[in-house]
Amino acid sequence: MICSRFGGFALAALVAWGIAACGGEKKPQAQSPAAGITILIGHVAPLTGGIAHLGKDNENGARLAVEEANAAKVKIDGKDVRFEMLAEDDQSDPKVGTTVAQKLVDAKVVGVVGHLNSGVTIPASAIYNGTTPPTPMITGSATNPKLTEQGFKNVFRVVGRDDQQGPAIANYLAATVKPKLAAVIDDATAYGEGLANEVEKALKAAGVKVLPRERGSDKTTDWKAVLTKVKGRNPDAVFYGGMDATGGPLLRQGKELGLKAVFSFGDGACTDKMSQLAGSAADDLLCSQAGIPPLAASKSFLDAYKKRFSVEPILYSPFTYDAMNLLIEAMKQANSADPVKYLPVLQKIDFAGATGRISFDDKGDRKDAEMTIFTMKLGKLVPIAIIKSGKTIKYDDFVAMSSAPAADAQKK
Repeated sequence: MICSRFGGFALAALVAWGIAACGGEKKPQAQSPAAGITILIGHVAPLTGGIAHLGKDNENGARLAVEEANAAKVKIDGKDVRFEMLAEDDQSDPKVGTTVAQKLVDAKVVGVVGHLNSGVTIPASAIYNGTTPPTPMITGSATNPKLTEQGFKNVFRVVGRDDQQGPAIANYLAATVKPKLAAVIDDATAYGEGLANEVEKALKAAGVKVLPRERGSDKTTDWKAVLTKVKGRNPDAVFYGGMDATGGPLLRQGKELGLKAVFSFGDGACTDKMSQLAGSAADDLLCSQAGIPPLAASKSFLDAYKKRFSVEPILYSPFTYDAMNLLIEAMKQANSADPVKYLPVLQKIDFAGATGRISFDDKGDRKDAEMTIFTMKLGKLVPIAIIKSGKTIKYDDFVAMSSAPAADAQKK
């Protein structure tokens, strides 16, 4: 038998039920022509470190999709298939991210869901694009525009971009808080700095004066020096581009220092954990998420997620669930797990997912992605507005009028 990366159902990538691996000495066991095969799909997210809770949430969403597909007993090319998810921890570190990306490529996965952070997803995407054929990857959470501006035809995302999210939170802040002076701080990552740049541009365009940029890192938890400097200028609003593990301490310390500004954040710090990290200082913050809120996802997803994991989804698990289902659906429609055959289907797919209708533009970005604005009340995030096609819609009105979350037919 000739061993090739994606021959048949990626036989070199797949562990056949009872079929010997390429190059092995074991003889194939007797079986019917419709013998089952296992299709390997990778998932990558930070499973250790300060944002491991978000990485595990992402992994849970992808894992649920795989388990449901296996329970549905999918057939491809007349064969019973079993999907197996290879989960890796990239530690939210770009170097580790490229290492585990190569590990998945070496394991002959036929597709990847991940990564979580833009700063890790962008370099890892080059690894997946460099295989022959390119390995399809879909992120459910990386929002930096650069990811899909690289021209890679195998790279997709099911959330909006920072150049959509940044203006959404900035314009909402400008319209509701009406600040005259704002401070912008970032964590010096591709995600945090990129989002902060978009917010700063939008604030200036709205007529808000913005102080010179302040920075920390994605490990900074002591922000007192930065915040003392900011306090001396007495801004009306503060925006932070970064994750909740660093944004929570920044918010708490800012309030301890007596900063009276309204604090706002992007999706990385738009989680309930902000109330744990910042305490009562988290109340009344503003933040954005690049998509609909988790609890606005389809009822079938929410019920299945809670039953399987005994918790509510945190942030982007509905999107990683959709990402995994998109890979599987494209394989089903192409009747093949070979990326050469299913990637063109994925590029043109129109799919009813847990987060609404999904199709991609020529760059691999989700068409017409929503943005959600939240505030924190009594330790819980409360969605207050949806930004769609440049228009601001009250959240309750969006839920009443939108059929996007009611996509419980995705398993047809």
